[in-house]
Amino acid sequence: MSVACQQLWHNGSVDVPALIIFLLITLLGSYIQAVAGFAMGMLIVAVVGGLRLLEIETLAAVVSILSLTNSALSLWGQSQHVHWRLFGWLAAGQLPALVLGLYFLDQLGANARWLLELCLGFFLTLGALGMLLKPKPLQRVSPSWVTWLTGLCGGTLGGMFSASGPVLGLFGFSQPLPLHVIRATLLSSFLLVTSSRTVMVGWRGELTEAVLGITLLALPVVLVGTWLGHVLAPPVSDAALKRAAFWLILVMGIWVGVTAAMSGTLAL
Repeated sequence: MSVACQQLWHNGSVDVPALIIFLLITLLGSYIQAVAGFAMGMLIVAVVGGLRLLEIETLAAVVSILSLTNSALSLWGQSQHVHWRLFGWLAAGQLPALVLGLYFLDQLGANARWLLELCLGFFLTLGALGMLLKPKPLQRVSPSWVTWLTGLCGGTLGGMFSASGPVLGLFGFSQPLPLHVIRATLLSSFLLVTSSRTVMVGWRGELTEAVLGITLLALPVVLVGTWLGHVLAPPVSDAALKRAAFWLILVMGIWVGVTAAMSGTLAL
């Protein structure tokens, strides 16, 4: 493990400044996800991964559990709004793709870490750009095969980084459906993919001391952020809040990609 990746958690001890950054980003991400329906995982992965406060494997495992908690709480009382056909076809793509994403994470993490970080930077940059450009609403709800392919892409990214928000968000907000239906369907998909990923990682024995320790520290923050999202309207519009988050993700994505490419060049 590199020195940079030891900043937040090392041998059971916590670095306080790094922990404060992590908890603040977690609070912001959980609030935005409660308000908008997505972005928590992507925001935490972007900032914490960009600053190299945790290794990607540990970070993704923590984000899975935190997003699972946030999605379950945000979805409370909203399940009747889920578009079940879209959810079903998304799930059919997501679940097998999770295994593929975990496989890519294992292989790149063991053999080409700079390439794994480059993939993360590329994913964050493209995802942020896609959401900043805003998808145009379609004339009709996407057919089953498009929904399945979206689930396949989202599940692969969810397996690798536990942040399938950009793919599912672009898909969801392009649907000609009421906002509360889109939000409930996205939250249900995140709940499925994060809970499934957590079970898979736990079965492989990878819910380590670091994962559980950081999760326990962050869970109260997620609860507060989610509660605030239900009772406190943002001081700016939802669109402005999401735009600010995506600009931050874009900057961190470019930073991760450039530094990973430089590291890979030196390694070669």
